[in-house]
Amino acid sequence: MLRFALIFIIGLSVVVGGRWYVYVSNTSSPYDEVGIEINSRLPHVLRKWGCDRLEQSFPNSVPPYGCGAPDSRSWI
Repeated sequence: MLRFALIFIIGLSVVVGGRWYVYVSNTSSPYDEVGIEINSRLPHVLRKWGCDRLEQSFPNSVPPYGCGAPDSRSWI
């Protein structure tokens, strides 16, 4: 049972982490709903890294949820 739980947690981490990485390194749109949700729930260090990657790809876009400063118009 413990082995199954460990395999499940590792598999889920790989899938979610891979999905997040694909989102922050994409070049099509910063407004992917699943990517925004994953990114907005990560610890600050990972979220900041993801937001920096998105800002490099989309410097003139309004930042997605989780990447905006308090004014919601500029990047964090």
